[in-house]
This record gives sequence, structure tokens and C-alpha cells, in this order.
Amino acid sequence: MPGRIPRLAMVAALPIVLTAAAAGGASAAPVQTYAITDLVGWATQNGGTTGGGSAATTTVTSASALTTALASTAAANIRVSGTISCSGMLRVRSNKTIIGNAGAAIVGCGLNINGDRNVIIRNLSFRNWNDDAINVQESATNIWVDHNSFSNGYDGAVDIKRGSDFITVSWNRVFDHDKSMLLGHSDSNASQDVGHLRVTYHHNWFDASTQRHPRVRFGNPVHVYNNYYYNNSGYGVASTEGAGVLVEANSFEGVDDPYHLGEGSSDAGSLVARNNLLVNSGSGQTGGSVASIPYAYTADAAANVKSIVTANAGAGRISL
Repeated sequence: MPGRIPRLAMVAALPIVLTAAAAGGASAAPVQTYAITDLVGWATQNGGTTGGGSAATTTVTSASALTTALASTAAANIRVSGTISCSGMLRVRSNKTIIGNAGAAIVGCGLNINGDRNVIIRNLSFRNWNDDAINVQESATNIWVDHNSFSNGYDGAVDIKRGSDFITVSWNRVFDHDKSMLLGHSDSNASQDVGHLRVTYHHNWFDASTQRHPRVRFGNPVHVYNNYYYNNSGYGVASTEGAGVLVEANSFEGVDDPYHLGEGSSDAGSLVARNNLLVNSGSGQTGGSVASIPYAYTADAAANVKSIVTANAGAGRISL
């Protein structure tokens, strides 16, 4: 296990509410301690997620070089250097690790993982994308999206849909953006999605982004823990269409609607909330039960989440 990075404590200065566990079937968390560079959550299952592993490393500095490297069917570690300007969606094939060097940015386009598996995306700043920044679809599995920054894009920052599974989205920052993270694209897609769309969202910083943090259809259990929500004008988490979402030990500050059931024309799912911190925020809506979490993890105390996440989430916070 990599060396641990010290975690900071926070003392809340505003009136707070701590939520108790709502009625439901989510089991208590197994006890384990992890560093901020460790993979935790659903992407550890189904054989794990290793990306390019020990394959050769290539450094790219242009859109054409990045496109070619991502499209190769061979395993690879791809390092992005500088700012790459592009448009549309670049196809990412299986067994890839994509890491940004210091200050690396992808501007104007996004990455599309379409039916492939075992992909890691870390330490990149995505800006001004014209579709999605990261799109995971068509039964793609074992994906880890970690320590990236997302701002000012057209559609989703990280959208996961069409039967994809075994995914962890961790330590990212979303700001100056509306639609953050969609899980499940359509109410009519149950035949492909039920039994899949299992995702862990942890230690992300939703920094005045508007909505979909995440918006969930069908997946159960979806685990949303230790995220920091700040001044989200739309809502935090929505559980719809039979989904089961565990919202655990998150910190909500200035969020009128931290979590609820149903969204738009989508019917309600289930949502269990436990040990969340609500600072100048609404009380949230819960109901139903959620399947048990199968992996070991440690949930930081909600009172410490703001300081931990703001110090460590986003691109440029780790050395890789």
C-alpha cells in the first residue's frame, strides 16, 4: 500500500445536523484504512482495475498523438503533457492508464470508453468539452476516474450508462459546470442496466456545480460517500428507477436539496442516508433499502470531509 498522506481535521463553525442511518438494508462499513492514492470501491471488484499495468509508457503532446495512443488495442501507459486542444470524443480502448503530467489539460473534447475495460484516467484537467468529458458506455467495466478537474463543459463531466459496471469515481473536482455525473441514461433502458451500473463515488468535490452528483437509474448498490457538496443550486444526489443508493458520511454545505427520490419524469428509487453532515442545508429525502456494499473501505467522519477533500481533490494534488 502506498504511504499515507496525513488527513486534516475540521471544526464546523456553522449550525449542523448529523443524519442517522435511515431504515434500509445497507450494512455497516468494513474497517480498513486507505491513502488518497489507493483504489477503493467497485473498481476493485470483478478482477480489479490495473489499466496499462507494466506496459510501456508513451508521452503525448498533441491531439493526433493522443488519439492514436488511445485507439491502440495494445496495453499502454499514456502520459499527457501540456494542453491538448481537440473536439468530439476520443475512443479509449482496453488496458490503458491515462495520466496527466503536471498542468496537463484536455480542452474542447472528451474521452469515450465504449464497451472496453480496464481503464484508469487520472490527474487531468478537462475544460470546455463539447459533448461529455468522460463517457463510459456499452457494458464497459473496471474503470477508475481519479483526481481530475472538470469545468465549463457542455454535457456530463463523467457519464456512465448502457450496462457499464465496476467503476470508481474518486477525488475529482467539478466547478463552473452544470450537469456533473449521470448514471444510467434513460428510464426505458432497464433490460440492459438492471444488475449493472455499480459505481462508487468518493471524496469528490462538487464545488458549486449545479446537479447530478450523481443522478442514478437502476444501479444497486451505488455508493456515494465522503464527498463534499458546496452551494449546489440544483440538487446533490437523486435515486430513480429502482436504483439503490447509499449516501454515507458526506458533507453538504449550502445545499437546499442534498438528496431525494425521483427526478424529472423518472420514478423514485431507494436511498439510505447515514452519518452525513448538513450545514445550512435541507434535510434530504430517503426511502427503501439498498443492497450491501461488498468491498472494504473506510468512511472518514463527515465533520472532517470538507478539509480532507478540499486539500486533496482535483488535478495537481498527487504525484504520479
